[in-house]
Amino acid sequence: MVTESVSNPLSRRGFGAAWVVLALACAGQFMVILDASVVNVALPSIQRELGFSPTGLAWVVNGYLLTFAGLMLSGGRAADLFGHRRMFVAGLLLFAAASLAGGLATAAPVLVAARMVQGAGAALLAPATLAVINTGFAAGAERARAFGAWSAAGGAGGMAGAVAGGAITGALSWRWVFLINVPIGAVLIAVAVAALPGAAGERRERLDPIGTVTGTAGLGALVFGVMGSGAYGWTAGRVLVPIGAGAVLLLVFLTVERYFAARPMMPLRLFGIRQVAAGNALLLLFGAIPIAMWYFTSLLLQEVLGYGALRSGLGQTPAAIAFVLVARWSARLLSRCGAAILVAGGGACFLAGFGWLAHTHAGSGYLTAVLGPTLLVATGLGLVFPTLMAVATADAPEGDAGIAGGLATTASQVGGAVALAVLATVASARTAATSGRGATAALAAGYDVVFLVAAGIGVALAVAGALLLRHRRR
Repeated sequence: MVTESVSNPLSRRGFGAAWVVLALACAGQFMVILDASVVNVALPSIQRELGFSPTGLAWVVNGYLLTFAGLMLSGGRAADLFGHRRMFVAGLLLFAAASLAGGLATAAPVLVAARMVQGAGAALLAPATLAVINTGFAAGAERARAFGAWSAAGGAGGMAGAVAGGAITGALSWRWVFLINVPIGAVLIAVAVAALPGAAGERRERLDPIGTVTGTAGLGALVFGVMGSGAYGWTAGRVLVPIGAGAVLLLVFLTVERYFAARPMMPLRLFGIRQVAAGNALLLLFGAIPIAMWYFTSLLLQEVLGYGALRSGLGQTPAAIAFVLVARWSARLLSRCGAAILVAGGGACFLAGFGWLAHTHAGSGYLTAVLGPTLLVATGLGLVFPTLMAVATADAPEGDAGIAGGLATTASQVGGAVALAVLATVASARTAATSGRGATAALAAGYDVVFLVAAGIGVALAVAGALLLRHRRR
C-alpha cells in the first residue's frame, strides 16, 4: 500500500518542515479556487479578442468546472494509489502547462481546451492537498489548525479572484490571468519535490478508467447539448444527439460503478444513506446560485453599468468578504438551529437579493442596485454552502469520509456547470428577443431573467431543504 509515512515523516523532519508542507497545501488550494473565479472579470475582454459567442463564452468557465468535477474523485484515488507527492507535482505541472497554453491562445477553441486541461490538473491537485494534510499532521488540534488554514486559503482564493482578475486585466491583459500561474507553479513544484515525503511502497490496485471516461464524457456531452439549445433550439439534432449520448454514457457509468468496478470512482452505496443523498441532491440544485452570483453579476457590472475590469472586481469584493464571514459564523448556528432553518434562511436571502438585482438597468447606481443585493446573496451563500457540505458528509462511514467529501464537492461543481449552460442560454434568448431596445438594454433584460430564475431556484432550495432536512439538527 502506498503510504506517505509510517508514523509521521513531517514530525521527524521537524516543525518547520511540517508548516512548509502546509503552506504548499494551502497554496495549491488557493490556486485551484482562484482559477475557478479569476477569469470571470476578464470574460468581456476575452470575448472581444477571441470572438466568443455569448453561449460559447460560458465554456471558458464550464470547461474548467466540468473536468475538475468529473475527475476529482479519480484524482483522490490516484493520490492514494500512486503517492501524494507524485500527484501533487503532476497536478501542478498539468495546471501550469495548461495555463501557459491558455495565456498564449489565439483562438476560442484553444482557450477552451486549455481550460479543460487546467480543470484536469486541478482535479489531481485538490485531493492531493487534503491528503498531504491528513498524512502530515497528527489527528487532533494540530490537524484541525492545518485544515483551518487550508479552508481559509480556499476562501481567500475565491475572494481574491474577482479583484486579481480585474487588476491583472486592467493593468496588463486578460492573458496574464493565465500566464501568472506559470512562475508560481514552477516555484511550488520545486518546493514540493524538496519538502513532501515520497511514497513508501506500492499498491497494486487500479483506478476505475471506464467509470472516469464514461462519467466525464457523459456530463460533457449533456452540457454541450444544453448549451447548443440557445443557438439551435431544443428540438435540433445538434442538441438532442449530444444530450441523448450523455444520458447513455451516464447510464453506462452508473451500471459500471454498481456492478463491475472493483474500486468504483463513485461508490453508489453512499446514496443509501439518507442525509448523504439529500445533501448531494441539494448541492446539485445549489450549484446554480454561485454561478448566477459571481459570473452574471460580473457581466452585469461591465456590460450594463459600464465598469472596467478592475472596478468590477472591486465591486464584488464586499460580497466576497461577507461570504467568508457568514460561512464561519454558520458553523456555530448549525448545531443550534438545524440545517433546514439555515437553508431556508439562505433561500430567503437568494429570493430577496436576486429579485433586487433583476431590477438593475443601465442608469442604476452601485450602492442602490448592486451592493445591497449582492450582500444579501453572499449572506445566503455563507449560510447554505457550509451547511449542505456538512449534511452531505456527516453521516458517511469513517472509511468513506474522503469519498463523501469529494462526492459533495463534485455535486456542487456539476450543478454549477449545468446551471451555467442553462442560464447562459436563457440570457442569450432574452437578449435576442429584446434587441429592439438597444444593445445595453437588451443585455440588461437577459441578465434580469437570469436573476429571476436564480431567485426561483433559491425558493425551490428552501422548500426542498425543509422537506429533506427537517429532522437534521446535528
